[in-house]
Amino acid sequence: MKKSIAFIIGILCCSFLHAQDPQSAKKEEQLIQFSGMLITEADGRLLPVPYATVHLPKKSRGSYSDYRGFFSIVVEKGDKVRFNCIGFEPVTITIPDTLTQDRYSIVQLLSQDTINLPMTVIFPWPSKDHFKIEFLKMDVTPELQRQATKNLANEYLTEARKNPDIVPHSGRESANFYLRQQSREYVYIGQTPPMNIFSPLAWGQFFKAWKNGDFKKK
Repeated sequence: MKKSIAFIIGILCCSFLHAQDPQSAKKEEQLIQFSGMLITEADGRLLPVPYATVHLPKKSRGSYSDYRGFFSIVVEKGDKVRFNCIGFEPVTITIPDTLTQDRYSIVQLLSQDTINLPMTVIFPWPSKDHFKIEFLKMDVTPELQRQATKNLANEYLTEARKNPDIVPHSGRESANFYLRQQSREYVYIGQTPPMNIFSPLAWGQFFKAWKNGDFKKK
């Protein structure tokens, strides 16, 4: 009895798989491993186009080329593939319907999209004497004079030296602060940054300073 039931179940499974096979096989036949190189011409040489997007607009998915310009993505016959990169004209191609293999490779040339801005000529003062004359002739309003006098006062300069928050940070200081923050994130990436409240070394330094009287008012 058990053998008969197993035999019937096996027949049903085979029938189900047989019914599904045509559709699955048809879909698998349409899948294509699409790969290739993205290059451009510069100074008479062919150079790779790194990190360009390889996008299928109708399916809202895609990939990108690596630093050597190589890309690889699974597509179907008849799909439209769009290549796009900043500084280059976008290119759209169609995967042929007549492919007999499941692989398709190309070498795609991207043209640089150069925008020529109108020329701007900056004329300096003919000499320092001319600049001095024009600078002295400049009309300074009373409000600007009061602001300049305030910024150059000894009291303001002394307070600015004591309190750096009064004077905005320079670009170099801001860049150094940003790089320190980034390096801290990279060091502790994937884990919780340490806290001094849980550090035995920090507690040891605290007790040592307490015994030495470092926290006493002087």
